[in-house]
Amino acid sequence: MENFEEILKCISEIVKINSEEGAPAEGAPFGEGAKRALEYFLNLAAGFGFETRNIDGYAGEAAFGEGEEFAVLAHLDVVPAGSGWTHEPFGGEIDYNARRIWGRGTMDDKGPAIIALFALKALKDGGFKPRRKIKLIVGCNEESGWKCIDYYKAHAHMPDEGISPDADFPVIYAEKGILQLKLYFPVCGDFDIRGGERPNMVCDRCTVTVGGKPNTFRGKSAHGSTPEKGKNAIKPALEFLGLDEIAGILFRNGLHMEDLEDETGKLTFSPNIIERNGDVMEVTADVRYPATLTRGDALAPLENAHIRYEIIHEQAPLYNDKNGKLVTTLCEVYNEVTGKNRKPVAIGGGTYARALQNGAAFGPEEEGEESTIHQANEYITFEKIEKCYKIYKLALERLTA
Repeated sequence: MENFEEILKCISEIVKINSEEGAPAEGAPFGEGAKRALEYFLNLAAGFGFETRNIDGYAGEAAFGEGEEFAVLAHLDVVPAGSGWTHEPFGGEIDYNARRIWGRGTMDDKGPAIIALFALKALKDGGFKPRRKIKLIVGCNEESGWKCIDYYKAHAHMPDEGISPDADFPVIYAEKGILQLKLYFPVCGDFDIRGGERPNMVCDRCTVTVGGKPNTFRGKSAHGSTPEKGKNAIKPALEFLGLDEIAGILFRNGLHMEDLEDETGKLTFSPNIIERNGDVMEVTADVRYPATLTRGDALAPLENAHIRYEIIHEQAPLYNDKNGKLVTTLCEVYNEVTGKNRKPVAIGGGTYARALQNGAAFGPEEEGEESTIHQANEYITFEKIEKCYKIYKLALERLTA
């Protein structure tokens, strides 16, 4: 495979840049780390001969070709490293023995962004002349609000169609709706409770303080859309405090929210941040509801139980035609490269594909493999890099020829 060692090096280098959201500064609306990651990516793309543009630190683009636009949407920001790592989260360690690169962002989403850039480079260097203008757009605020996409749409032109290499193969035809809610529960007693870092990360550490003595409960982080892959530390903390009614609502489907289901799957409910504020316990929960249902359907159980809440973030579902050209072409490419016979799937995760009129998430994860996204010891394998490179190169060629 051409450029393989260079791809390894570039993934490693961009992973070494801690691009967790930080304090805004001039030219760095999401912190210095995100700014450095964006500048690294755009400088790399410019060195390959692509036309590049920095959209005021919010996002960037590398363009190739002319004509009707086609987007590849990826992101360079990352969730916090969290705890439990045995490899440096921002070490970008290239492990030739295990044939993988370790670090936060290797799979979500710096690795796929770099791979897509090299796939474009290979097409350009090979003399490919696309009939469409391919825009590789990278944002810096995907994990915590999408302000990057809002700003990009206001200051640049977002293509109507494209892909986002930030989910699963073979191709995603539907994404559940997203609600991030703050729930309020009245409490009493002499205790304090704190846990969680981000609404879309399963809480891996929760501390309860009673009589001045802290008690720490540990779990395992995972993506908020797949809470079953983690172990939420808030649950044992609530049980320790004897708050069984609240624990039942939050962790034992006490309101029957998780009974809501359609072809895109069941509603998932993940309480990921908790803190006490006076006589009220505030819990931030990540809700992914079936794509054919409405926000009202998802919120009805809370309304019926008279639980006070506020919506702090939301994204409408994405639902594409399984038999449309975009989805069928992407699925065919994946099956051709891998020799499999997979069908389009739906997910609970939310990707930049929602920013497009006709968008589909496309890789890098596959069924049956270990997922480390939003977890400690995130990694990407050499095999995954090679496979994604072939898939993205062929898909871009087929969709823009």
